[in-house]
Amino acid sequence: MESPIFSEIVSTEWLDENLNDPSIKVVQVSFTNDDLEFKKEHIQGSVWWYWKSVLWHETDRSFPSPEDLAIRLGTFGIDSETTVVLYGDPVQFGTYAYWVLRMCGHQKVCVLDGGLKKWKAEGRDLTDIQSTFEQKRNSSFDELSSFSVGRENVLQNLRSSVRLLLDVRSFEEYNGERVMPPPGFDHGAERTGRIPGATHLFYGQLINEDGTFKENNELRSVIEPICGSTDSDKEIVVYCRLSHRATLVWFAMVFILGYSNVQVYDGSWTEWGSIVGFPIEK
Repeated sequence: MESPIFSEIVSTEWLDENLNDPSIKVVQVSFTNDDLEFKKEHIQGSVWWYWKSVLWHETDRSFPSPEDLAIRLGTFGIDSETTVVLYGDPVQFGTYAYWVLRMCGHQKVCVLDGGLKKWKAEGRDLTDIQSTFEQKRNSSFDELSSFSVGRENVLQNLRSSVRLLLDVRSFEEYNGERVMPPPGFDHGAERTGRIPGATHLFYGQLINEDGTFKENNELRSVIEPICGSTDSDKEIVVYCRLSHRATLVWFAMVFILGYSNVQVYDGSWTEWGSIVGFPIEK
């Protein structure tokens, strides 16, 4: 793909050349709470995170405080000077982790384009050796960012002419046939459907088979007919079921194409589809 506008995304080639840099920490972020496959093979020096245990509040379905996240990162040898390279299993959990770390104040963070899938496809070295590191003592990070909106904000702006609500789930979810994408057990909210007025854009249209983001002109051909160009005055709010797929679209729009008016509805459908009195449509 073309060089990104910012440095928030790095290639497998770049990471391979910089693996021995002590200022870099590579992190695999997993959807399942099972590190067995990671222990069998992973990128040299990387550590494993279960997304909910590191990126969520200990008891609430919300983000950790900046102070709490700083302490958690310190247990993995990460401080404010560490560049964190994230890759997801699957890919959207890398962008989800990026989103949370930036909102909690860690600035030196980037996403590995294509992640482990592309790394393996290129035949790059993997290891089963577990990395060791010195724990860091962090109190908090600075420069918190705001990339999310809550349910009340979404509810109050349902009829706004200057906001586009973008549903990036599967067609079956958007159309009210399922709560989560097929196949498998259908769960995650009390109701099926979509937020009233939401426009559909399937997140999978933005990535290639190897997990990399599509070329910039391909991304624009998918996004611009729905969202307008990067200089549009319209505010865009993206959601999915648990907000991880939404962060992949948000990341592509903001850090690859250069949109400046995109945010993620953090509760997404698991919240909206379960709240008494909140409207839905199918």
